[in-house]
Amino acid sequence: MSADPQTIERRQQQLVAEFSAVEGWEERYRKIIALGRELPVLPDELRGEQQRVRGCQSQVWLHAELDDEGRVIFRADSDAMIVRGLIAMLLRVYSGQPPRAILSASPGFIEQIGLTRHLSPTRSNGLHAMLEQMVYYAKAFQTLLAARDPQR
Repeated sequence: MSADPQTIERRQQQLVAEFSAVEGWEERYRKIIALGRELPVLPDELRGEQQRVRGCQSQVWLHAELDDEGRVIFRADSDAMIVRGLIAMLLRVYSGQPPRAILSASPGFIEQIGLTRHLSPTRSNGLHAMLEQMVYYAKAFQTLLAARDPQR
């Protein structure tokens, strides 16, 4: 996913608006699955134990790297279609943003869309595990950037 100048808040608002336009949870699940189908396949070399997200019922791999402009670029995949869609949503919100922005953002869109109420407990726990892993990477990259340039 390429860098985007939009803020995390604006990206969240766009997702909430997209899901608000969809009637009923059966259709929303279809939309989540469609987002997952659009997610590029993660190469095998990024599907190791080091990239696995713990706490997910399904297999989920999350790779993060820092680009030349200090933005975190996330790539991810899962063996379950609904989970691929959930991770695609997280990537749309957080990928391409600076670590500081990721760390200061509240994931309000999860509640606003209704995911907390409509996902099974195991899927909801997995979603939060994926988000926690993204925050973990952002903290690590923020520490790295601060060591390079204390002004960050």
